Amino acid sequence: MIKELIIDSTPNGATIALLQDKQLVELHKEQISNNYTVGDIYLGRIKKIMPSLNAAFVDVGYEKDAFLHYLDLGPQVQSLLKLAKQVRSGGYQSKLLDNFKLDADINKGGKISEVLTKNQLIPVQIAKEPISTKGPRLSADLSIAGRYVVLVPFSEVISISKKIKSNTERTRLRKIVESIKPAHFGVIIRTVSEGKGVAEMQKDLLDLISKWESFITRLPSVEPSKKILGEIGRTSTILRDLLNADFQGITVNDNAMYEEVKSYIHEISPDLESIVRLHKHKDPLFEHFGVDKQIKGAFGKTVNLAGGAYLVIEHTEALHVIDVNSGNRTANKENQEENAFQVNKEAAKEIARQLRLRDMGGIVVIDFIDMHKP
Repeated sequence: MIKELIIDSTPNGATIALLQDKQLVELHKEQISNNYTVGDIYLGRIKKIMPSLNAAFVDVGYEKDAFLHYLDLGPQVQSLLKLAKQVRSGGYQSKLLDNFKLDADINKGGKISEVLTKNQLIPVQIAKEPISTKGPRLSADLSIAGRYVVLVPFSEVISISKKIKSNTERTRLRKIVESIKPAHFGVIIRTVSEGKGVAEMQKDLLDLISKWESFITRLPSVEPSKKILGEIGRTSTILRDLLNADFQGITVNDNAMYEEVKSYIHEISPDLESIVRLHKHKDPLFEHFGVDKQIKGAFGKTVNLAGGAYLVIEHTEALHVIDVNSGNRTANKENQEENAFQVNKEAAKEIARQLRLRDMGGIVVIDFIDMHKP
């Protein structure tokens, strides 16, 4: 499978297209003005406790208050609140958690009013960016993601991606992380860590520890509802999470972005630095790679399939409905069943791509063509 990343940069931001075997599978827009990126950590102020929702509305500086549910507080929220209070008052001087006494986990079935009070300050992380009339969705279960590992404060657990199957490799990675992780920090080992050496793992973990230290350094002086620690840009996030040997090319149409991407790849995966290219063709970038045409054909209400069948995609307030139609595919009565089977198979593959492309979640109802044979 050949993967390519096409980055169309403009003064207002960037549009990032991920292609697999020349077919568009993901489209991301990164707005320069959007300060509320998933992973950003803010110093939130509790505006309102909502016992009926078991949630709180939190001021993080957005025009609409952000939403924090009890289940998103994280088991160690009392430790986080205590640390924030001590650091802001000058009572805790260390940048790590070696000398910090953790509190007991909160009760999973508890009430938010037992943990938070109005006007209380709490560090929170953006879990879902603001959309339409809704403010951001928050989590107080903080984590800092890197290329190979994710750092989780107030935990001792080392967990390993289930996609790493080899027991020998899992044991090796666990031993590497156990030898370098600081006290009271948990670590999630990501799939891309497989086969990586001690030096690479250590550098990634030390980078994350350095970010945590920046968080602690800024915490005493940051104003309520302001950002304490920012996530890297959307482009770098995609590269961090997806970049592997399958990538054949990363094409950018802007000099500054080209240098930024090249420098980031040099840092995380130097062997792939040569695949970064600057687009110098006279045709616009997305037009040159056929992305514009795919966007127009993929985001409408009707999506045509190669064999003449088509999908109709409807979005409602509560769910998404996808209807599969055989269109102008003709078949005589003898092979009607086979025709329905082939259309459904083709549709299933395209629906999977559409769900990813349109970032569709929640309830999805698909009306495939009726088939008689199980």
